[in-house]
Amino acid sequence: MPFDPRRELAGYTARRGRIDLLDLPARRYLAVDGSGDPNTSSSYADALASLYPVTYGLKFLSSRELQREYRVPPLEALWWADDLEAFTSGRNKNRWHWTVLTVVPEWITAEHLDTVLGRVRDRAGGPPPRPVELRTIDEGTVVQSLHVGPYDAEGPVIAAMHDDATARGRSLTGRHHEIYLNDARRTAPERLRTILRQPVTGS
Repeated sequence: MPFDPRRELAGYTARRGRIDLLDLPARRYLAVDGSGDPNTSSSYADALASLYPVTYGLKFLSSRELQREYRVPPLEALWWADDLEAFTSGRNKNRWHWTVLTVVPEWITAEHLDTVLGRVRDRAGGPPPRPVELRTIDEGTVVQSLHVGPYDAEGPVIAAMHDDATARGRSLTGRHHEIYLNDARRTAPERLRTILRQPVTGS
C-alpha cells in the first residue's frame, strides 16, 4: 500500500467541536513563503504554482526511481500577522504572512529536491515563480480542532482554541497552522474541512 500521510502521520485527524492537545514530532515540508491576501495576492497564486509541480515531481521520482509509492499529501499553510487581532477578529488579510506547505516522506532528500527542481525548470523554461525549499518544522505541543465551513468563518474556532490553551495553562507560540482536507476548487464553501492548529508552550 502507498504511504498515506493523512492515515499514517499523527495530527492529520481532528473532530469538529473538540479541541485536542497533541505532541507532534518534527517534520519536513516543501515550503514557499509570501504575504498578503490569499484571495487577491498574485504572490499566493505564484506560491501554489511553484509548490504543486515540485510536490508531484517528488512523488513521481519516488515511485519510478526509488520504488516507493506515496499519496500526495494535503495542502497546508502557516499563517501569522504582526497584530494577532488582524488574524482572529479583524481578519485583515492584507496584513497576513504565510508559508504554503506539503509534507514530504522521510526518505526524500535535498538531492531529490534538486533533481526535481531541475526537471521543473527544464519543462517550464525557467525556475518556479517563487523559491521552493525543503524545511524542517518542529511544532512540539499543539492544540488543534476541525473547522467545517468557509475559511472566512474560522475566526471563532481560532479564538476558542486560544482560550482553550490559556485555560490549560499554556501560552501561544509559533505560527497558526492549517491543513486543507478538501480541494477548495471542487468543494462548496460550507463543506470545506480544515484542521486548525496552534503550537503552545507551558504545562
